[in-house]
Amino acid sequence: MLFKKAADLLSREVTGKDLYLNRRKFLAGAAGAGAAALAGERLYRVLAPAEVVRAGMKLDTVKQADFAGGEKETPYKDVTNYNNFYEFGTDKYNPASEAPKYLHPRPWSVAVEGLVKQPKTYDVDSLLKMFPLEERIYRHRCVEGWSMVIPWLGFPLGDFLRRVEPASKARFVEFTTLYDPKQMPGQNTRVLDWPYVEGLRLDEAMHPLTLLTFGLYGETLPNQNGAPIRLVIPWKYGFKSIKSVVRIRLVASQPATTWNRAAPNEYGFYSNVNPDVDHPRWSQARERRIGEFYKRKTLMFNGYADQVARLYNGMDLRKYF
Repeated sequence: MLFKKAADLLSREVTGKDLYLNRRKFLAGAAGAGAAALAGERLYRVLAPAEVVRAGMKLDTVKQADFAGGEKETPYKDVTNYNNFYEFGTDKYNPASEAPKYLHPRPWSVAVEGLVKQPKTYDVDSLLKMFPLEERIYRHRCVEGWSMVIPWLGFPLGDFLRRVEPASKARFVEFTTLYDPKQMPGQNTRVLDWPYVEGLRLDEAMHPLTLLTFGLYGETLPNQNGAPIRLVIPWKYGFKSIKSVVRIRLVASQPATTWNRAAPNEYGFYSNVNPDVDHPRWSQARERRIGEFYKRKTLMFNGYADQVARLYNGMDLRKYF
């Protein structure tokens, strides 16, 4: 049994304007040790919404694997309250408040198209039955400088792609998010060119770490985290891990992706976590784990170099950032 009943202008800043101003007011009134203590807990916690109600369905998994080196998992509240999902607003608290109101993750289908021998449209629940689900603890690094450790549930995307049989000319995989402004009111704005599109080289998509993801913390994905199906690529910045996917298309040429079109000097197609390549407006050498005060050193490929560095042998990773 897979499910068990159980009681996600052009602003690319870390913080929305309203929240930023609230923080400034808060800090102005704080002093000394009190302010330091609040900073140690990350100020966003003080301003965060109440605990998220866990309304997901339990997912059965066949095995668990820790790919984060024993690092402490980020609490469910933080994982589900602090998100980038511009389809529901540019403030990081918008998705948690807006996505549950608007997004309907059932019924849901995913079309597989392009250079494949077995094109087909799949109901998301049929996808859930195709392969055994695994729970994998991954580091998750955002381009703005914050990071989390999240237990995701899914199966390797490569297993699925082998089933649909990529044609010999396929070199890249393009992914597309749902476009429906009624369900995703942020699409009524011109913040980005909708729908959201991401892409991978085929060998990146086939890598065993690339996860077709249906849940986190033992349950189906909350709407604000990309329900009902998303991608997770742990060695790349978070915006590559596209949410609420409705189409997977195999193509011969590198697809034009949303953030790369919007700001190509800031968001490269590859977007591998690389502490030696700065964002034009900030350094990527250090990161702040959600829940921690002190920053830590950013790891090459987000700590997955042993597994994925070979994919980029001979490439200039400053040019192909």
